[in-house]
Amino acid sequence: EFAGRIRRFLGLSEDDELELTAEPKIDGLSLSLTYEKGVLQRAATRGNGQVGEDVTANARTLKDIPAKLSGKGWPDFIEIRGEVYMSHADFAALNAREGEAGRKTFANPRNAAAGSLRQLDTEITKSRPLNFFAYAWAAESEPFAETQMEAVAAFAAWGFDTNTLMAKAATLGDILATYRDIERQRATLGYDIDGVVYKVNRLDWQQRLGFVSRAPRWAIAHKFPAEKATTTLEDIDIQVGRTGSLTPVARLTPVTVGGVVVSNATLHNEDEIERLGVKPGDTVEIQRAGDVIPQVLRVVKDGGGAPWHMPETCPVCGSAAVREIDDKGEADVRRRCTGGLVCAAQAVERLKHFVSRKALDIDGIGAKQVQLFHEKGVVKAPQDIFRLADRIAEEGLPPLEEWDGFGKASARKLFDAIDARRSVPFARFLNGLGIRHVGQTTSQLYARHFLDWAPFWQTVVRAEKGGQESEAFAELTGIDGVGKAAAGALIDFEAEPHNREMLEALMREVSVEAEEAAASDSPVAGKTIVFTGTLERMTRDEAKARASALGAKVSGSVSAKTDILVAGPGAGSKLKKAEGLGVQTMTEDEWFDLIGG
Repeated sequence: EFAGRIRRFLGLSEDDELELTAEPKIDGLSLSLTYEKGVLQRAATRGNGQVGEDVTANARTLKDIPAKLSGKGWPDFIEIRGEVYMSHADFAALNAREGEAGRKTFANPRNAAAGSLRQLDTEITKSRPLNFFAYAWAAESEPFAETQMEAVAAFAAWGFDTNTLMAKAATLGDILATYRDIERQRATLGYDIDGVVYKVNRLDWQQRLGFVSRAPRWAIAHKFPAEKATTTLEDIDIQVGRTGSLTPVARLTPVTVGGVVVSNATLHNEDEIERLGVKPGDTVEIQRAGDVIPQVLRVVKDGGGAPWHMPETCPVCGSAAVREIDDKGEADVRRRCTGGLVCAAQAVERLKHFVSRKALDIDGIGAKQVQLFHEKGVVKAPQDIFRLADRIAEEGLPPLEEWDGFGKASARKLFDAIDARRSVPFARFLNGLGIRHVGQTTSQLYARHFLDWAPFWQTVVRAEKGGQESEAFAELTGIDGVGKAAAGALIDFEAEPHNREMLEALMREVSVEAEEAAASDSPVAGKTIVFTGTLERMTRDEAKARASALGAKVSGSVSAKTDILVAGPGAGSKLKKAEGLGVQTMTEDEWFDLIGG
């Protein structure tokens, strides 16, 4: 279909040769490098160094990015584009070091590469094992090649690392053979790729084909399907979340899926287990797609074991685990521990959430440290974090600097990081409390509506006393995007004496920053925005925060109420649904043009 469109646009017959290039689609962070007279002048995560995030100082630390171009034949001015990535081995080593140092680990190599390149401290970037593949250019002062293959060969001659898997393909058979060859090598490459990109090889044809909505007519991505593997399900464990939900997790005989060793997979809930008919001892097929948690797809071979049943008591505290009934009389798909704060698992998970990146984001305290501090008895509730030194002394323990894994410098750094979070934005603070149904998006909606914490919580208190018929409850539910479930959860939280005591103690340790009023004169004020696909100029969270600050409502799903869908590379079902509903769609660059860069 792609080749057919190219032929029709160029007026080529089936007999005319149409040569394409095929290269791996690197799953990393796009970077633009501007060279003048062969010397690196600017580096930006997107654009020309003026549009996008300027990371010039950090880019100079990458071994794959030459400060001065080698060889000859380069134009006086050229903007070279490529991808910053991190290898699997380097990613594993980095996460091991970060974990041992008490810092937060990264979810995947792409996030690690993006976070490393965007560091404020250049020395940190320099210490991170980042790589760069050059594969394209955006502007040049004079032509330097006639084909895509010649251009990439020139990059290599100028001192850049280029992907050696890039190949020419003249027929559909050649294209598919190259695709299958790259897919076959995927697991052994040592870095993440998520497809193959095809480009018209002749540059004069690329120029004639041009762009559609900033997407080149002369290039297309062929994504890989979700990767699958077969292994043995050894056991089913139960994880208890911060809201008490019991999640069954499949413990698997380790198997490599797409270059990643998988030993656990989600089973979602007991209905899913019943649907699959899965039990310990079975041979199962699992799937891993991108950053998605591996999941069990089906039973390949019955292991002959006894059926597995979801426990009706919490495996941690022994409290009853029930499926709640909603207003429609339907049972929740998940069982939940009724132990509340009595349940140690819930307490620990709530503390982990409190310090997490989307909540208070306390540097140096991750899951490992929360578990340690809780086991030592020094951190039982959020406020204890801000009294850590006192709590350690109260428990008769040696100072933190004398603990295994800590020293004088690291202990001081941790206490400084804690003190840096004594002033926290409204939305982060509310999200950090870990109240069921009140997550990041709902917290932002409440923050934008009330602006100050005091009037917000006073409204919650009045709603708890006045019930669902009160004006206060109506105000909590009258915000577009907030329903009765969130308001009810806030009231339930406030009604619990332990929670009130915790919140009062916490408020003595921190101050909640007022939210700035959202812009009302922006072109997206009041509009519902959905982001999908891969964003290259900023992270998804950064894009959402920017949209919210401009007065937009950010949603995670497409509906008839959606005003704009911002679609990056890899956009799938959401884009199709938006097109079917007639929702306005735009690229990431068009979005930034709309909101003013």
